[in-house]
Amino acid sequence: MRFVTYLDPEGPRAAAVGPSGLVDLNRTDPSLPVSVRGLLRLGQKGLLKAAAALGEGSPFPRHSVRLLPAIPDPSKIICIGLNYADHAAESGCEVPDEPVVFSKFPSALCADGDEIVLPEECTSVDYEAELVAVIGKTARRVAPESAQDYVAGYLCGNDVSARDWQLGKPAGQWLLGKTFDRFAPIGPELVTAEEIPDPGNLDIRLRLNGKTMQDSNTSQFLFSLDQLVAYLSNVMTLEPGDLIFTGTPPGVGMGRKPQLWLKPGDTVEVEIERIGTLTNRCVADE
Repeated sequence: MRFVTYLDPEGPRAAAVGPSGLVDLNRTDPSLPVSVRGLLRLGQKGLLKAAAALGEGSPFPRHSVRLLPAIPDPSKIICIGLNYADHAAESGCEVPDEPVVFSKFPSALCADGDEIVLPEECTSVDYEAELVAVIGKTARRVAPESAQDYVAGYLCGNDVSARDWQLGKPAGQWLLGKTFDRFAPIGPELVTAEEIPDPGNLDIRLRLNGKTMQDSNTSQFLFSLDQLVAYLSNVMTLEPGDLIFTGTPPGVGMGRKPQLWLKPGDTVEVEIERIGTLTNRCVADE
């Protein structure tokens, strides 16, 4: 199944994506939560009820509402750096022997179709296509072999990065360089795990103004999603709706000669096999 969150006068609401449009799950079946995050907490039972609601509900056009990030309120946005060997090389970094972890704040989120605002404080804003995993149930000290049981689904993501802040500030400001407003586009829909039988073998690419800049496959991960979930759950309790940005392949603007930075008017597309295409246009800060 596929889910989105849309903005209603009453606030954010979860909808399932069907062939004829979107179906509001709670208004079709009041026993279902209003939020996608709440739905994930119900587990398989919730997905079955959502599927029934999708078949029974009254669809409405996608273009008639404003879409929000599919998970607009995650408790955590966890990001993995240098998870492709060739991206580590283009970044001038050694291949890590364990995951490199940083984070973004929920205020960085934006949806498919939203604008990426290029801050006036930044001169070197980069793109990073990433597979984003969504946690489906509480995970603490899980084993790698059972980690997939804790993943509810997947999104396309763009780990927008201000390289001048991430690398040029005293001691490096990875967090600040990664978490300006609108620096975490996700979408276009949350695709549930049963539609993605092997997240470790998905084509992933990024186009800038129609030109392919990144083109790889998640089989090139240094650390598999199973390893990442297990590693992270040893440090923190992962909760339903938490997002894991799993790293970017080579081809980022920082690694090019000459280097290439996002500018107002640019259109960035992240396409991942079986999930869809996330599209965002860049605008200047006002």
